[in-house]
Amino acid sequence: MSELLPMRNKNKNTFPRPGTTVFIALTWLLFQATVVFADSASEKAQMLINEMSRASHDLNYDGVLVYRCANQMNTMRIIHKAGGEGEHERLVSLTGSAREVIRDGNTVRCFFPENKAVMVEKSHAGKLISSYLPDPIERIADHYHFEIATQDRVAGRNAWVVNIIPGDNLRYGYQLWVDQDTRLMLKSELKNSDGITLEQIMFTQLEVLEQIPDSLLKPTITGADYTWYETTAKSKMEVQNSDIRWIVTWMPDGFTMSEYGKQSMSMSQVPVDHMVFTDGLAMVSIFIEKLTRDAQSAEGPSTMGGINTYAVLTGGYQVTAVGEVPMTTVRLMANSVKPRD
Repeated sequence: MSELLPMRNKNKNTFPRPGTTVFIALTWLLFQATVVFADSASEKAQMLINEMSRASHDLNYDGVLVYRCANQMNTMRIIHKAGGEGEHERLVSLTGSAREVIRDGNTVRCFFPENKAVMVEKSHAGKLISSYLPDPIERIADHYHFEIATQDRVAGRNAWVVNIIPGDNLRYGYQLWVDQDTRLMLKSELKNSDGITLEQIMFTQLEVLEQIPDSLLKPTITGADYTWYETTAKSKMEVQNSDIRWIVTWMPDGFTMSEYGKQSMSMSQVPVDHMVFTDGLAMVSIFIEKLTRDAQSAEGPSTMGGINTYAVLTGGYQVTAVGEVPMTTVRLMANSVKPRD
């Protein structure tokens, strides 16, 4: 692949990578006909995505991106620093409500000035814009098809356009624009089975840098007089059988539980059981909340862009499934949640 797709990395150490569950509630002309139509086209596309995933982890960059979802558009600045001590990122909203998200390794802090609140999430899946990047590609190869479609330009940079096509109607497809120089993801689109774009993330400015000053990674909001909400999650490897109170009896092929923990919803102090399921690319969160006498419950479906939610009441609990997957998937998963015997 390196012979087919030569890499010019400005950071000599390695390759390059571009939300939280609350904040980020993310096709060019053929460069060679043989790339798209050769028997090994899918493998070449997979290798390019693997390079993109590694690149997103390992490069230092500072960029401005636009996030479009339904009829909403937000502009954000993202600063990413790689290093031996782990990854560090800062995401700052430039439009709408003033918000900041800081990631230090696997700890994510979300600052919400309008609520005077900070949410701290300790997660093994700590990612911001990189949520669309499969890691590694082999995990999802049985459930998606890959192809290099064409070439384009994004943020003044030449890019390959890669299609990730789902093998069934239980998950969405993706189109990724990959920088030919650095391998960073420049743009991504989430698409339904009709090829309609549901969400889009696109860089409008991007600098790849040798160094990122630590000062650029510090929040401008101190949160000194804010209410702090801390949640924890355990990876599948850390979860003990005694921890698991609920089971999901149906999920699409290839999905497995990646995290289990306690979390607060809607800035509430009421803890809920929280499970995360993924096929390595698509993700579904399931929240199970004990209803109190004065609690407001919700049932049925809701949609915002590519994010679908389905809630159902069962035995005094509200089960809510949320994910960037079709409504059928979250509905079937929510309805399959049962107490563990």
